[in-house]
Amino acid sequence: MSENKLSEIRDFDSTSLGMFLFSWRKHLIIISLSAAILAAVFSSSLFITPLYRSTVVLFPVSSNSVSRALLSDQPAAKTDILEFGEDEQTEQMLQILSSSKIRDKVVEKFDLMKHYRINPRSKYKNTELHRQYESNITFRRTEFMAVRISVLDRDPQMAADIANTISELLDSTKNAMQRERAMKGFAIVEQEYLKLRDDIAKMEDSLRVIRELGVYDYESQSEMFNQQLAIEIARGNERGIASLESKLNLLAKYGGAYVSLRDMLEHEKKQLSYLKARYEEAKVDATETLPQKFVVESAYKAEKKSYPVRWIIVLVSTLAAFLISVIVIITIEKLPAFNALKKNSFSKK
Repeated sequence: MSENKLSEIRDFDSTSLGMFLFSWRKHLIIISLSAAILAAVFSSSLFITPLYRSTVVLFPVSSNSVSRALLSDQPAAKTDILEFGEDEQTEQMLQILSSSKIRDKVVEKFDLMKHYRINPRSKYKNTELHRQYESNITFRRTEFMAVRISVLDRDPQMAADIANTISELLDSTKNAMQRERAMKGFAIVEQEYLKLRDDIAKMEDSLRVIRELGVYDYESQSEMFNQQLAIEIARGNERGIASLESKLNLLAKYGGAYVSLRDMLEHEKKQLSYLKARYEEAKVDATETLPQKFVVESAYKAEKKSYPVRWIIVLVSTLAAFLISVIVIITIEKLPAFNALKKNSFSKK
C-alpha cells in the first residue's frame, strides 16, 4: 500500500468524518428523508398486500393404537392415552402435516387456486399453487416438542379457518392411513379366528358322536370296566363278562379317537381364546379412532397484520440510503475532476 493511501486513511479519522458529514448534511438529510418517505409509501397496502397470521399449536399423542391403549392385558404394551408424544411422534406429525393428502384437501376446500389468483390456464399453475401454499403455510417444531401451524393470508378469517382446518385434517388423515393397515390386519385375524372356531365346532360334533356311542371318559371307564370284568370273571357270570367285553371293545375302537379329539380340543380352545382377544383388539383398531393430537392453542382471526412490518422496511431503507450516499459522496470527492472544480469554486469566492 502506497504512503499516499496510508496518509489518506490516517487523515480520515472520526473528526474528519464528522466534518465531512456536516458539510454534506443537507444532501444526506434530503436523501435519507426521501428514502424513508418512499419506503413508507411503497410498503403501504397500495403496493404490498398486507398478510395476517394465524397459528395453531399442537402436541402429538404417545399412543396410536386404541386397543393397546385401552384393551391390552400386557402391562409392557399398555400405554397411557393421556400421555404427550416425544420426538418421534412430533416428527411423524410434521411429516403428515406436510403431506400432499392434507394439502390437496385444503386447496379443494378453500379453492386456493382462485384465492391466490393463479391463472387456471397457466402451464405451471400447480407449481405456482404449491409454491404459494408452502410460502404461506408453514409447520415448525417448537422448543417444547410441540408443533406450530402458521398460516399467512390477506384475509384474517381465511388464515384462521385454514389453520384450524389443517389441525382437524390431521386426525382424519392419520386415522385413515392407520385404518387402511388395521383393516388388513383385522381381516387376517378374523379369517384365522373364524377358521379355528369352525374347526373346534367340527371336533365337538365328532366328540359328541363318540359320546353317543358310549365313550364318555376313556380313562375312568376303562379302569371301571376292567375292575368290574375281574369281578364278573371271579363270579363266573358269563352274561356279565360278555357285556363288559363288548363295552371294552367299544372303548378300544373309539377310545383313541376320543382321547385325541379331547386333548386337541382343549389345546385349540386355548388358541381360540388367544385369537379371540387379538380379534377383538384388531376389530377395535379397525373401527374405532382416538384424537391424534392435543390442541394447545386454536387459531383465531388476527386483528393486526404480520406482513409487511413497515417500520423495519423504513428503518432499513433509510440506513441503506444514508450509507450508500456517504460512500458515493466519498467516492466523488476523491475524483480529481471534482477536487479541481471544488478548488476553482473556492478561489472565485
